[in-house]
Amino acid sequence: MRESGTDRRRRALEIGDRLERALPEARIALHFRSDLELLVSVVLSAQCTDARVNQATPALFARFPDAAAYAAARPEALWPCIRSLGLYRAKAKAIVAAMRVISAEHGGRVPRNREDLERLPGVGRKTAGVVLVHLGAGAAFPVDTHVGRVARRLGLTRAEDPDRVERDLCALYPEERWGRMHQLFVWHGRRTCAARAPACERCVAEELCPKRGVTRVGRGPSAGGTVRGAPF
Repeated sequence: MRESGTDRRRRALEIGDRLERALPEARIALHFRSDLELLVSVVLSAQCTDARVNQATPALFARFPDAAAYAAARPEALWPCIRSLGLYRAKAKAIVAAMRVISAEHGGRVPRNREDLERLPGVGRKTAGVVLVHLGAGAAFPVDTHVGRVARRLGLTRAEDPDRVERDLCALYPEERWGRMHQLFVWHGRRTCAARAPACERCVAEELCPKRGVTRVGRGPSAGGTVRGAPF
């Protein structure tokens, strides 16, 4: 039977409650000590693991302690610190350009609103959302690959486009829970609902998932499991 919007919202809230009880320690994995370090770390994390970013940033942050230091540098000056990260040339160029805007227009401080953040070079909607959430500067539900995958598997959206996924999730959860649900979905996606081999047998929301029992994407259900259509 087709799931109503009210039932889907109720199921989404129950999923959120279960993830909160199971993952009380869920938090951003990037290491940072300031708003500026947060922004740089999030930009560097695109198409790269947080662990690799954390290995690279101590030397970077020591060499470039503030926006003015980045703004005065050429992008190539960042390369030795971030060469191990994917797309490091493009990221270095974006970081330097963003810091020049921050220095010139925001007094060297990271802006705390979405409009100004998204005007910075290299900062898209997801990056701006992550920064806002972890600065406590605004409500956002950033959608990365983990959030999108978990949301689709749980039948909370059918969208592939991150902006549409975000709209669907924001409609299901109260605004005050958006940032926390983002982090819970990220941790659940990394620890349990992995891309290639979701560990359905230890998923706290298993019976609330329309695709429970899928242990290999594209290989059908596990023994004893079922695959049901998403409730839309």
